[in-house]
Amino acid sequence: MKANIHPEYHEINIIMTDGTAYTTRSCYGKAGDTLRLDIDPKSHPAWTGQHRVMDTGGQVAKFNKRFASIGARTK
Repeated sequence: MKANIHPEYHEINIIMTDGTAYTTRSCYGKAGDTLRLDIDPKSHPAWTGQHRVMDTGGQVAKFNKRFASIGARTK
């Protein structure tokens, strides 16, 4: 392995959405930094099986308005 080309690998603290915390090793930030997760395996639909539509800023409504005419045929 070449010297001085790899990032520093150190311990950081991870805080999950429900408040649980653990320590792991990472290249993120500096030693002792804390990473707060917005989405984790306990809250993400891919792992929980619960699907939620999060309409941030009306994006779903904007999409529906823009593409409402696609697939509609007029004679």
